Amino acid sequence: MDEIRSLSDLLDLQEVDLQIDRLLHDRQSLPELDRYREAHEHSEAVKSELTSAEAALRDTSLELDKTEGELEIAEQRLDAEQNRLYAGGLSARDAEYLRREVEMLTRKRSEGEDLVLELLERREQQDARVQELQASAEEVGTTKAEIEGVIKEAWKGIDAQLAVKEERKSAIVPMIEEDQLDLYEELRGTKEGVAIAALTDGICGGCHLKLTAAEVLEAKRSDPPRCIHCRRILVI
Repeated sequence: MDEIRSLSDLLDLQEVDLQIDRLLHDRQSLPELDRYREAHEHSEAVKSELTSAEAALRDTSLELDKTEGELEIAEQRLDAEQNRLYAGGLSARDAEYLRREVEMLTRKRSEGEDLVLELLERREQQDARVQELQASAEEVGTTKAEIEGVIKEAWKGIDAQLAVKEERKSAIVPMIEEDQLDLYEELRGTKEGVAIAALTDGICGGCHLKLTAAEVLEAKRSDPPRCIHCRRILVI
């Protein structure tokens, strides 16, 4: 009778363990987890692109500052050379040299002004892209936080159920013989979580195969009784 009681307790333990298994599966299979992973990947991609865009904007700003500085120096030099040229009092050779210098500086100023305009346009486009990515990063971050909140709330409910099941399991385990518990845990790992089953109308509740009367007698000779087909523990 004690053995039957122990096996009955073992059957109860398996039911609790299966419920715990289902809850753990549910915890790891929330549809929001896939959405969170997608949002996280999107967030990381946007952050990476934003980092690159901000670096490009900084480079353009530095290049623009440098070009504007060089242009200012070129304009000052051009003004000085023009003043010398227009002031007169130079030999024909010096005047020709100075005229060519003024022409070169004028071209350099024109090229500098074109480059400044190009850099200004590039910086404006890059700045707009940075702002766009910043808005996108904020939007994705908000979505990610919302999904995370849903996950935490769902986990809170599941964890509460798990706590109840674990408490029930803790109450059952001491009532089971140690050798039976060891066998049960061993079989659970190899029998898809189902280590013990009731024999109902000659049918094993684990593998669902029917045992003949002779096979039932053979199963009973084991301690504890074992299905001859699947080797699960049987409650007969």
